[in-house]
Parts: sequence; C-alpha cells; structure tokens
Amino acid sequence: MAKPASVIEMAARKVVALAGNPNVGKTCIFNNLTGARQHVGNWPGVTVEKKEGYFVYNGEKVRVVDLPGIYSLGAYSEDEVVARNYLLSGDAGVVINIIDASNLERNLYLTVQMLEMGTNVVAALNMVDEAEVRGIKVNTDKLARILGIPVVPTVAPKKRGMAELVAAAMQETMKSREPLKILYGKEVEEELAKLEALIDKHPMLTAKLSSRWLAVKLLEGDDYALRQVGKDILQQREESIRRIEENSGQDAESLIVEGRYGFIAGIVEETVTRRKTPEERLTLSDKIDKIVTHRVLGIPIFLAAMWAVFQFTFTLGDPLIGYVETFFEWLGGLAGAWITNEVLASLVVDGIIGGVGSVLVFIPPIFLLFLAISFLEDSGYMARAAYVTDRFMHTLGLHGKSFIPLLIGFGCNVPAVMATRTLENKRDRIITLLITPFMSCAARLPVYVLFVGAFFAQREGLVIFSLYLLGIVIAILMGMLFKTLFFKGEQAPFVMELPPYRMPTLKGTLIHMWERGYSFIRKAGTIIFGVVVLIWLLSNIPFGVPVEQSLIGRLGQLMTPIFAPCGFGTWEAAVALSFGILAKEAVVGTLGVVYGVGEEGLATAITQYFTPLSAYAFMAMTLLYIPCVAVIGAIKRETNWKWAGFAVGYTLAIGWIVAFLIYQGGKLLGLG
Repeated sequence: MAKPASVIEMAARKVVALAGNPNVGKTCIFNNLTGARQHVGNWPGVTVEKKEGYFVYNGEKVRVVDLPGIYSLGAYSEDEVVARNYLLSGDAGVVINIIDASNLERNLYLTVQMLEMGTNVVAALNMVDEAEVRGIKVNTDKLARILGIPVVPTVAPKKRGMAELVAAAMQETMKSREPLKILYGKEVEEELAKLEALIDKHPMLTAKLSSRWLAVKLLEGDDYALRQVGKDILQQREESIRRIEENSGQDAESLIVEGRYGFIAGIVEETVTRRKTPEERLTLSDKIDKIVTHRVLGIPIFLAAMWAVFQFTFTLGDPLIGYVETFFEWLGGLAGAWITNEVLASLVVDGIIGGVGSVLVFIPPIFLLFLAISFLEDSGYMARAAYVTDRFMHTLGLHGKSFIPLLIGFGCNVPAVMATRTLENKRDRIITLLITPFMSCAARLPVYVLFVGAFFAQREGLVIFSLYLLGIVIAILMGMLFKTLFFKGEQAPFVMELPPYRMPTLKGTLIHMWERGYSFIRKAGTIIFGVVVLIWLLSNIPFGVPVEQSLIGRLGQLMTPIFAPCGFGTWEAAVALSFGILAKEAVVGTLGVVYGVGEEGLATAITQYFTPLSAYAFMAMTLLYIPCVAVIGAIKRETNWKWAGFAVGYTLAIGWIVAFLIYQGGKLLGLG
C-alpha cells in the first residue's frame, strides 16, 4: 500500500524551479509562465538575485522559482552553490530545465548532473526554430526515452509549447525518480562501490541523499559532500583517489567529467541530425558579429549605440517631464489651498511635494533609459559590448571579465558590486568593485537631466553621454593605477559566450524596465521621502529665520570653501552633495527644498547660481564623488571596512580633482 504524501511533499508539488545555462531563454519562459506575477529579491544569506512568481494550474496556485543561470552544479561559484543547495533542499516538486536546441552537448551537462541527483526534471528544448534554421534537428522522442524524462519542444518568444510544458511539469511532480547512473569506467566504479558501501552504513546520510551521488561528489571534491561525512568515509575517499590516480594516470574528477561528456556525446549522436551543406552557413548572428565585434569598428559601434540610447531617452523623455511637472504643480497648489496651518503647509508643499516631486519628475527619462538598455540586453548586443571592450581593457592591463559588473553598474552600483563575485581571484574582485562606483547609475540621472535641461538645451543626449564616458575613462585609469600599486600579476583568461541575436519580446522588455524602474519609485517613496523631510526640518530650525541662517544653511556654509574652487561654492550645492551620499537622487530633492521652489521652478533657480561650466563640473562631481551608503555597505560586505573606507576617501578626492580641473581648465580656456 502506498504511503500518503507528507505535507512537505504536497507543498513541493506546488513549486516549479527553472534551471538552465545562461542565454537559453530561461527569463523569457519565466515571464511567459508568471507574467506580471513575479518579484525579485536575494536568496537568504547571499547576494545572488532571486526571482519568484506564480501561475495558476487547474485552480491551484503554483510557485515558480527562477534559479541562477549556470553551466553546471560544480559549486565553484555562488550561483552554482545557490542552485545546487536549492535542488538538494527538495523544496521544488519538479525542475524545468531549459535547453538550447542548437547546443545540446553543452546544455545537457547540467541536465545530467540534476538527473544524477535524482531530481524530477522536465526538459524544455527551447529555440527549436533557430536550431532548424541552422540545419539542426533533435529527435525529442528518442531524447526523452534515453534520459527517461519528458522533453517538450518550445519557442519561448512566440510562447510555443508553454501549455504542454506546464502540463508535463505538473504531471512530473507526482512522480518519484531514481537517480541516473553513468558508468565512469572500471577504476572509478570500483572505488565508488567501496564508498557507497561505507555511506550505506550511515542511515542519516542516505535518508536525504543518494549514496551513489554522494560518492561521486566526494571523488569530485565537492565541499558540500565533504562536510556531510565523517572521518571514516573521508579516509576511504583519500585512498580511493590515490588508487584511481595510480591505476589510470588521471585524477578522479577529470575521469568523472570525461565520463559525463562521453555519455552526452552518445546521446547527441543518437538524437541530433545536422543538414549537410556544401559549406558552413553563416547565421544572421554570425553576419552581424562580423561588423559589431570587429577589432576596429567594435568600440566605436558600442559608443554610438550608447549615444543613441541617450538621444532616445531625452528626445522622448523631455516632453513627458513637462506633464509630470504640471501634475506636481497642481498637486502642490491643491495642498496649499486645503492646508491652513502655515507650518504644515510648508512641510507638505515645500518639503514633501516639492522635494519628492522634484525627483519623481524624472521618471519618464529613467524608464525610457531602462527600456532601451533592456532592449539591448534582450537582443544579445550587451554580451557583444562586453566582448569588444574586453580586448580594449586587456591592452590596458585590466581583466576583461570585469566589464560585466561595470555594465551592470549603469543600472545600479549595488548589484554591480555584488556581481564581482563572478571574478575568480581576490585581486580582480577588489580592483573591479573599487572602480564600479564610477559607472553612472540611474540614480545620478535626475541630476544630469535637471542641469542639462537648464544649461545645455538641444545637446542633452551628447552632454550626458560625455558624463557616462567620463566615468568609464576614470574607472579604467584608476584600475590601471590600482593594478600597478596594489596588485601585480597576470590576469585569468576571459571567456565570453555570445548568444544569438533575438528580437526582444515587448512583454519581456517591459517587465525588465518595470523591475528596474520600480526600484527608483520605491526609493523615492522611502529614502528620498525621509531625506527631504529631514532637510525641511533642518532648514526650518530655528523656525522663522531665513533658510541660510537655519541649521542646514550654517552646515552648508562651513563646506562652501571646499567646493568654491570647483565652481559651485554655495551652501545649497554643498548641502545637496552631502545628502547625495544617502542617495544620489537626493541631490535634486535637496536643491528643491533649500531653494524653496517647486519642480518647475528648480531649473530656473539653478541658473541663478551656476554657469554652464560650473554646472558641468557639478555633474562630474556628482558622478565621481563618494558612492551612496548602499554601495558603501555592499563594498564592506564583499571585502571589509578598510576597503570600504578607502573607496569613500579616494572617490571623494577624485571627484574634487576632476571637478576642479574641469572648472579651472575651462576658465583658462575662456569657457567660464
């Protein structure tokens, strides 16, 4: 008689995990399944992104967990550790493994590893249309029989196969699967048998783990497996590894990897047919890459693409800003008419609506920027940007792989700092996270939009593009300096996979835009709200005196001599930069409060205190000086207080020096 399913087992049946290599369409399938019913956070205790959502099947709510994109479960990177630990937890009833139909051999390595764990797997053979264009056809029925799992052909951008995939996954949650057994050769199998026999004597181990899987992982040197077993098993492991090396002349881990790839090669031979052509056909991606990854043209094309992004952002965003300004002006007038108490009216109108509103008016260009960047990412171009920049960075003595976190920094510096964990050695990680704050994140964009609108009309895109370029140049120069001063040695090689070009789906691009843009709105409603209320209080204590005589005015006046040589020696500018350390968006909110003007009047107000030259110097200072507290905290978590403190000190110095050189150099050239 079958045992009734436990509560935990029943709960697991309502959880589906998605796993796959990078660039196989996993995100598109996740969006297809969950739509807008998703949220992003971090895995408990780690800084790897965690995406969850849900769909409804036969009236039941099913949770979908999107595991990090990985190539294997080797647990060498934090992404692999997160994925492996989640699979071992048994929280998911089934794993949908997304596989690139045109690259079966590479993708199946992860599949085989999951099957060896005894995981319930359904394979989504994705991008079958692209594979067919390239003359590749996979016999899905035969592949399913060999692996012993359902295999569903899908085309994620067109939502083909989604219903069949969900049905197969939900049916698979009701099953219990035996782990896949791959034969690794006489020498390895003999030692696996000895380890398995010893492991079987420990019921606590075999209650949650397959004895064979644990034995294989012990021979591979997996940290998790090593922590699970006692001294007797560890001693047997050492003896087994020694005997394997003596008898075969190879280490145990290499033999196991070769065994898996041998098994996979046999599967590919049985299931994949390739249409033979007189000569190797170039795909559309190959033809485009001949141009965009060209040794000479690659970087100019990348710079042109980024310039086009900023032109798009501000050509469409400027008119929309006017509508948002009009709304907050109406809202401020309405609040002022309703609230009769003078102090409360000042707090609501000048502090909250004026301060927060002066930040929120920049929602249109920020969302448009994220829309354009999401389009480039989903199309596959951003991987090419990292590839072509890798060559350039290597000529400067920097690690090419470092450019990936730097690219992420254009959105937000915090996840960019976290992304340095993908770098293999400590030297590369520290150098990269120290220069990451120079990447111009979206939080700085409101400052740029405000000042370029007031001083550089008709040239907004070009001026802001120059600031982004300035950040990249400073980051590269500082990386070279740090490598010379603190870290010496050769860089590890950089391997960048170039996914095929795809036309991004409107739904996927909009979801990515919203995920990033919503964080800006949420920050405006929390951190920026708190900052502008604090600024209003400080600017009204003691109450009734002119703002320059208030606490915040006196604080700013103490700092004005520091910034005067840079062209913005006013107490308002000093205070704005000080509060910008809490959040870069707060620079605009602070100016809105201390100038005592609404959103529409802020652009006019700054023209009375800045010139075009000092405005550009101020924007450069905003770009380069101390990163916000969230970034400082992220640097501390990834390193220690010493490096976090160093980042604060040196970025402040760099920001001041560059702003000084821009302003004083401009005056010498007669631009002041």
